[in-house]
Amino acid sequence: MQATNLFQQPLQAFFTYLRIEAGLAAATLDAYGRDTARLVRFLEAKGIDHFGAATPRLLADHVRDLHTRQGLQPASVARHLSTLRMCFRFLKATGVVEEDATRLLESPSRWKRLPGVLTPNQMRKLVEAACEGSGRLWIRDRAIVECMYAGGLRASEVGHIGLNDFDKKIGVLRVLGKGNRERLVPIGKPAQHWTEKYIETLRSELARFDDRRDKNRLFLSHGGRPLERIAIWQIIQRLSKQAGLEHVHPHMLRHSFATHLLVGGADLRAVQEMLGHADISTTQIYTHVDRSHLQAVIEKHHPRP
Repeated sequence: MQATNLFQQPLQAFFTYLRIEAGLAAATLDAYGRDTARLVRFLEAKGIDHFGAATPRLLADHVRDLHTRQGLQPASVARHLSTLRMCFRFLKATGVVEEDATRLLESPSRWKRLPGVLTPNQMRKLVEAACEGSGRLWIRDRAIVECMYAGGLRASEVGHIGLNDFDKKIGVLRVLGKGNRERLVPIGKPAQHWTEKYIETLRSELARFDDRRDKNRLFLSHGGRPLERIAIWQIIQRLSKQAGLEHVHPHMLRHSFATHLLVGGADLRAVQEMLGHADISTTQIYTHVDRSHLQAVIEKHHPRP
């Protein structure tokens, strides 16, 4: 095609520069080749027959297409964008184009994948799946799910909660998070109720061994040992199947906790503290989740106050 020929000559010069002057390795050159080939196919599909007609808006559409239609992850799109920027800087330096059309493109390194979030109704189904008849340790499982959702806990944090880290008088959990940062997390009445019931009816039975294998942790396995992260994952997977939910993982409860709080009007800084985020920009990802379908069903700050 004529359009391909018009693209070919400047690209040959670009790759000669990359190979000889920039000294890029063969694998890197191959990656650059795939990236520029994607761009050319996109431009030709838009009826563009030379690089000079590639506008910033058109290139932005191309980058968006890589992510939304072709399924490239942000890291791959970022690498692709790096190729485009180097290419257009070369094209401008050699007079092929008058302006660098990539100068206004935002780096995908700033993109965040929106977390999977359960609706309040789905969350209710999940916690209520831990019920009499769902297993001998159902009270423990109910307490775990309630605490994870009520406090936005990571699976790894659940297993490290000590028996003395639950203050039933004020309804607070002491949690050790990433970087050994300790935080106090308030939990609602349902989580308090089921945690107290678990301690009163089941924990002593699980901690029946004399070798201190329980390490004074709150949540224990059938064998009396602290629960590992994989055990938490298995509990959530089993309960989600019983609740008729698909693709639910432990971190989704944390995402749902944060999203539901913010949708209900909670302060971003307060949610940051409860999640244990060192940087508020990590918490801000939850502000991008569509709020309209949740607002009507959330009372005050949390569906389970």
